[in-house]
Amino acid sequence: MRITKFTHSCVRLEHDGGVLVIDPGTWSEPRALAGADAVLVTHEHTDHVDVLRLAGLGVPVFAPEGAALPDLVPLPVTRVRAGQRFTAAGLAVTALGGRHASIHGGQPDCANLGYLVGDEVYHPGDSLHPPDRPVRTLLVPAQASWLKLTEAIDFARAAGARRVFPIHDAQLNERGLASVNGWFTETVPGYRFLAAGESA
Repeated sequence: MRITKFTHSCVRLEHDGGVLVIDPGTWSEPRALAGADAVLVTHEHTDHVDVLRLAGLGVPVFAPEGAALPDLVPLPVTRVRAGQRFTAAGLAVTALGGRHASIHGGQPDCANLGYLVGDEVYHPGDSLHPPDRPVRTLLVPAQASWLKLTEAIDFARAAGARRVFPIHDAQLNERGLASVNGWFTETVPGYRFLAAGESA
């Protein structure tokens, strides 16, 4: 499975001619969606979903039950729940988790699903919900208002994936990104940074 990282949490997965895009948000490049067969949305925050871009795409969109995405109503949106298994772009997908990580002081959270794609690649969205089974490739959030770096490192190490790539990193400047990459490289086996547009 070919993985291409785009800005922030957007990734493009290509397998046997199918193209599945996860979390094409307002910060990610439009080209991430070129030729997409389906889209997975982990939650309702705009850094993970650009509803206007999806409105013109015309492909199946899968989003969590309870996610507040009223602009997607006229689109072919399938609501999914934690534990549900379905097919998107010809790939088996299992939805895991359920809620966005707590940000601060009990502020309201929202529905958030992580997606295990092809029993191989796990994208947790805005959470550190464990994949609950071995995965070959883990996408680990690198920076967020809800995240401590030590939590992300522990999450990645516990998953034990052979390949670990960072997501959720668009708010890091060059110095911060170098620091985060340094820590992950030193502590997480299989870690590799992918720049926007780079594939593995």
